[in-house]
Amino acid sequence: MKIVVLDGETLNPGDLTWQAVSELGEFSCFARTPSAEIIPRAQDAEIVLTNKTPLDANTLAQLPKLKYIGVLATGTNVVDLAAAKELGIVVTNVPAYGPDAVAQMVFAHILHHTQAVAAHYQAVAAGQWSNCSDFCFTLMPLQSLKGKTLGLIGYGDIGQQVAKLALAFGMKVLVNTRTEPSDLPQGVSWTSRDTVFKESDILSLHCPLTSETTELINTQTLELMKPQALLINTARGGLIDEVALAAALAQGKVFAGVDVLSTEPPSADNPLLTAPNISISPHNAWATKEARQNLLNIATANLSAYLAGERVNWVNP
Repeated sequence: MKIVVLDGETLNPGDLTWQAVSELGEFSCFARTPSAEIIPRAQDAEIVLTNKTPLDANTLAQLPKLKYIGVLATGTNVVDLAAAKELGIVVTNVPAYGPDAVAQMVFAHILHHTQAVAAHYQAVAAGQWSNCSDFCFTLMPLQSLKGKTLGLIGYGDIGQQVAKLALAFGMKVLVNTRTEPSDLPQGVSWTSRDTVFKESDILSLHCPLTSETTELINTQTLELMKPQALLINTARGGLIDEVALAAALAQGKVFAGVDVLSTEPPSADNPLLTAPNISISPHNAWATKEARQNLLNIATANLSAYLAGERVNWVNP
């Protein structure tokens, strides 16, 4: 079978190997594929692997040999699942490949705001410590996490990993999900969404982007939050009304740390790019080497299972 990877660069910029996948068929890998090149490159492929290269109904209709799409991510919005099902194309994804990596980024943003390591290093490099009258200095009040309340909207694999880290820091954890979990660890409590907004010192988003959660963070919900609370988003950019958040940041009502934006790469006029009181990482919370290797391992196992007639991580049964 002919296997084509449409956009392998982000998963494997050169520090991993595609060997296990390449052994399963005739293998081609492209760093990235513009829309005009999707059909020419995948024309004869029975198997296509994609991360963010979109495969809509019109494209799928022009790939008559295609039998299997492996999404190199958890989210499958890049594939028209209904069209794929109608055409008899199996679609798989890669769930839970790096919850520890994303949770680590959540706390990287939290610690960025509570400890201000980067700002203090810049001050030291500029000579402020050398010229200081005292043995130490602070540019702003530093904050302990112990005793603070962390609110989680969503409590899947990543949310649970974030909760574990929060408990290790001595934090109280509040959780809101569509249905109340039956078994929560000590120190973690389920409550209403409004209560999470109102009582959290730090609010972290870990829910999927749906019609119900689009722009969950908006003018009204921002008003519910504690003054100068910290908002973290490592889930999906569309969960936030970016204009509303930028206004709240400019007014000093809240702080924020985000790994995702509504459009990626962001347009130059995205209001969060020039907003104060925010840290932004370029959607790379998932991208530790270890998480990427795990993703590649699972994607390979998905494909091997399909070739053996087994159903593993199918998303359009």
